[in-house]
Amino acid sequence: MAKDLPLGLPELPSVFEPVVALREGGDAMARAIALAPQHGAGTLAWVRSASRIEAAVVLEPELPLAAARAAVFAGASALADALAAYGPPEVPLTFHWPGIVLVNDGQVGRIRLAWPEAASERAEPAWLVLGMEARLSFPRGWEPGHGLHQTSVFEEGWAEEEVSCAELTAAWARHLMANLAEWQRSGPTSGFPRLSERYLVRLARQAWMGEARRGIDPATGDLVLEEGGARTRYPLLDALAVPA
Repeated sequence: MAKDLPLGLPELPSVFEPVVALREGGDAMARAIALAPQHGAGTLAWVRSASRIEAAVVLEPELPLAAARAAVFAGASALADALAAYGPPEVPLTFHWPGIVLVNDGQVGRIRLAWPEAASERAEPAWLVLGMEARLSFPRGWEPGHGLHQTSVFEEGWAEEEVSCAELTAAWARHLMANLAEWQRSGPTSGFPRLSERYLVRLARQAWMGEARRGIDPATGDLVLEEGGARTRYPLLDALAVPA
């Protein structure tokens, strides 16, 4: 018997308004981008699905666009925290730069970011749309090996009968707001170290990073690797999707 899909999300902070539910197969990112100019910050679009979670929220940062893109780190940490709250405590949740989310070293989801095409790097953007998605289960008939290095939440030990897409989506939204508030609490510059630390502690050390010391530039969100007195910069902008 197919699992009944939730009609709405569990109670969320009042900052999320309006909340738009989409049917299976909907595109939360596209809907949030379309709503952003008119409805502004707090607009949340999410997809009702039994096999995945997908949501996107509109932000209006008080930072230049180059620095505001660091919201992707808040989104990634929020997704990891939301999944951790419902999953086995021993299962590792990590990231690949910048927004790929892994469970047990298998890709399960990602964070996306969009911004107005004409926005200046040095000016506050009219809006950002931060989106997330994660795979709860594979399609029927899926065979192991079809997706190299991919996995799903339920395959890694999450109990299907104990968690729904609505609960995970709401958990992501709450953790996201907490992360963003922590970032801004003492000002975006002084609050940035905590945001980056929370992200870096889960950033998997891929082969191309070597043993370099890792940091994130608060002005641009770039990953900076330092080894033997030399610094190598990996621009966040280059690693993200093109603007909307």
